[in-house]
Amino acid sequence: MDNSNTHNERIAKMTFASVYPMYVSKVEKKGRTKEELHQVIKWLTGFDNKRLQELIKEKITFEIFFQRASLNSNANLITGVICGYRVEEIRDPLTQQVRYLDKLVDELAKGKKMEKILRGS
Repeated sequence: MDNSNTHNERIAKMTFASVYPMYVSKVEKKGRTKEELHQVIKWLTGFDNKRLQELIKEKITFEIFFQRASLNSNANLITGVICGYRVEEIRDPLTQQVRYLDKLVDELAKGKKMEKILRGS
């Protein structure tokens, strides 16, 4: 993975609000729902729907988003390739957390069963 500071800084400064509509579009195009997306996000971060909407409205960066999150203790079970990189090999913690979210959204869009996406919890 490109572990350059520039790459990691770019991810840290991206706003969750700018990426969220793409997540919604991706899963809905594949026949999944926004509610399922929210379930996946809640599993990873602990944010319920109300809190998620507040964070979107605040236009917080991914850095702040994951600082405020309570990362699921099973997040380390998220493995595989996303954007050409193995998530378990990403060194920068924030970049890895963002890619965890990307991987979960990708699995949802690909039709994976929810119990598999949520790593058995």
